[in-house]
Amino acid sequence: MTHPDTPLTERACGVLLHISSLPSAWGIGDVGPAAREFAQRLGRARLRYWQVLPLNPTTPGADESPYFSSSSRAGNPLFISLEDLVGAGLLEAEELEAPPGASETGDFAFARGAKEPLLARAARRVVSRNAPAFLAFCQENADWLDDHALFTSLSARLGLRWRDWPEPLKRRDTAALAAAGVELGERIEEEKALQYLFSCQWQVLRATCENCGVSLFGDMPIYVNTDSADVWASPGVYQLDDALNPSLEAGVPPDYFSSTGQLWRNPVYDWTQLQKDGFNWWIKRLRTLLERLDLLRIDHFRGLAQYWAVQAGAETAEHGRWLDVPSEAFFDALRAAIVPLPLVAEDLGTITPDVIALRDRYGLPGMIVLHFAFYDDNHDNPYKPENQRENAVAYLGTHDNNTTLAWLDGELDDAARDRLSRYVACQNGEDGVLAMTELLLSSRARLAIVCAQDLLRLPGDARMNTPGVTPGNWRWRLTPAQFDALPLDWLGQQCRSHGR
Repeated sequence: MTHPDTPLTERACGVLLHISSLPSAWGIGDVGPAAREFAQRLGRARLRYWQVLPLNPTTPGADESPYFSSSSRAGNPLFISLEDLVGAGLLEAEELEAPPGASETGDFAFARGAKEPLLARAARRVVSRNAPAFLAFCQENADWLDDHALFTSLSARLGLRWRDWPEPLKRRDTAALAAAGVELGERIEEEKALQYLFSCQWQVLRATCENCGVSLFGDMPIYVNTDSADVWASPGVYQLDDALNPSLEAGVPPDYFSSTGQLWRNPVYDWTQLQKDGFNWWIKRLRTLLERLDLLRIDHFRGLAQYWAVQAGAETAEHGRWLDVPSEAFFDALRAAIVPLPLVAEDLGTITPDVIALRDRYGLPGMIVLHFAFYDDNHDNPYKPENQRENAVAYLGTHDNNTTLAWLDGELDDAARDRLSRYVACQNGEDGVLAMTELLLSSRARLAIVCAQDLLRLPGDARMNTPGVTPGNWRWRLTPAQFDALPLDWLGQQCRSHGR
């Protein structure tokens, strides 16, 4: 029996493939023709979910991580399809000759250099036409769009680190903001137009998915970047010092991924202040994201029960402390304001009883990673097939794990391989990946998600992210041949044989 708020009510299957990993001539994937084709292929295979990573703007200095953004509510302009801008009459076909040099892996620097001048040209044309739809978009989204556009325009001039801006702008003096708004007026309108174009194209993709019976499953980082429009516009939401620098920083203590923990450098929330305001900042954020998505994963759900707070400036996350969140008041407010509330809790790692109780009180699906089922012999390991919950999303591995082929052939010790042999006959190579996929699909978890890399049985160089390591992540991208070879029909057939 499901909880009344549980978003997953039927056995289903889907694929994890980020937008940037789609094939493209422009360095990274986008939400245009290839994305719509992928949605259609999912639908024909009767695969019901497409999971993507966060859609927010990425930052070059943060290695283009989708979890480290300048805005928690804006879309990434680099995901705008130039080909679709031609179709909309905002670019000419002859303006679209892709410059040579894009690699087969994701190349954000190339994408910025090649796309941004053309995106700016299209944005200026949107502004000049003054279309009612654009004006309505600006008005309906003003509560975040105005700050985002001003922040982005100021950052282009003064640098992303807003705490180094002149004091009146840093502290949002009314007169200084008004003067900047006049001086940067054209640039601000272009930034708004970019968000309008992203929104228009995303809604076309969402409509395509809906017509194909495919639900879009997104991802929300729990924290925001210090150097973001969010912190600059709403400093009272975070624990900052008098100079508006974080007094405490977020992370996690030592775990499977890192012996010294992970220090993320994000500011932590001031939950006392948030509660006084009825958690309004969070409600607005979630509403914006759920206008784009059918299901939303909260990354690091653990941090909504208690959060690991590290003194600002610490070198590692080892010496932090757990602090409480007013969790029930928070989720009661969300549930009252947003109906339905289609959230998934990322509850991986060391999870304490209070986190489990919070997840289950609100009927939130958790997560299962099959890779984690074989590292110990604990009878209560929640990832072991016999312990898996129905109200959950099950994976072989997520974007943070190695590919399953590399995991089988390079990460399993003899003891773990012996445990795995109790469930599957083959424990290595491509046949091992197929056996693991069968085991995943047999899970009692209602939703099973397979990473595109594992569908293609790719080696470790196709890994998307290595937690705690900055260089080299977020680069994996399908080649056109790999895109065509994705065995979605095969996966759909396998899902049906397992009642999905």
